[in-house]
Amino acid sequence: MRDLALIFTIALGAALAIGLAGALLLRRLRRRSITVHLCVLLAVTVLAVVGGVVAVAEAMFLSPHDLEVVLIAVAAAAVVSLAVGGHIGRRLAAAAVWADQARERERHIEKGRRDLVAWVSHDLRTPLAGLRAMAEALEDEVVRDPETVGEYHRRIRIETDRMTRLVDDLFELSRINAGALRLSLTAVALGEVVSNALASTAPLAAARRIRLVAVESGWPTVAASEPELARVVGNLLLNAVRYTPDDGTVRIEAGRELDAVWLAVTDTCGGIPPADLPRLFDVAFRGEPARTPGQGTGGGGASGGLGLAIVHGLVEAHGGRVDVHNTAGGCRFVVRLSAA
Repeated sequence: MRDLALIFTIALGAALAIGLAGALLLRRLRRRSITVHLCVLLAVTVLAVVGGVVAVAEAMFLSPHDLEVVLIAVAAAAVVSLAVGGHIGRRLAAAAVWADQARERERHIEKGRRDLVAWVSHDLRTPLAGLRAMAEALEDEVVRDPETVGEYHRRIRIETDRMTRLVDDLFELSRINAGALRLSLTAVALGEVVSNALASTAPLAAARRIRLVAVESGWPTVAASEPELARVVGNLLLNAVRYTPDDGTVRIEAGRELDAVWLAVTDTCGGIPPADLPRLFDVAFRGEPARTPGQGTGGGGASGGLGLAIVHGLVEAHGGRVDVHNTAGGCRFVVRLSAA
């Protein structure tokens, strides 16, 4: 019984020494990744067992041959334990990191939902209040002269179109986020899409004396779904016109790089704060007040706060990417898609 207690004490002392060294090492590595912590913890556990066995074997005065056999057996068991434990540890660490990232994404998405609901509620409240006031004025015959009545009817139509576009944007965004968007890719002449988008944006640009600049030829052919590509180009042009001051310039151009086609829209908006660039494609993000268009600038098209989010979703659905960076006096949006 006394020999067993002595063996236990020796093994315990050796394991405690290794365990204490491991605890100090983990403390020094507390800022490292979870994978490092799991590997160190596994190594300390295996080495504590090995240290206890070796210490007991030395204390028992085994013959050199027997001691060698014990050490080989312990080393083999340690190698297998470290290999299996390391593999499982990496998987556990990856699962923990994935779970943390999933929680962070969920929090980000939930915040986006709350911001979207608040933003849509705000953008609907103003036109609805105006529509109700004008409808009540017409119903109560507060206004009677034909000119004012005609102006009220025109404004009612404009606000109704604006809310219709907002609902269409929300529907498109829900299709993108739900993965319900099914694209039929064909060879699309980019020049025709750009020409149609320029024609739709021209009235708003002309009202604010903004020059729309585009080359007449040399447009490449892209592999895309034409309706969605038209929406991407239209949203980018409208966004550029909305944020460009009066008498500014919006330039659209395109080219080909190997198997990819790029489309760039450059404006003279004065630039975007660097802190806002990574969030520019977030749903309902509008940035600082200076970048939020007033009622007088929004003539039609996609709603501010949803247009760029739709662009980002549609481009990613095509397998491409969209980037934005500041230029001298403005900013530049670049879309890259596969060439036909």
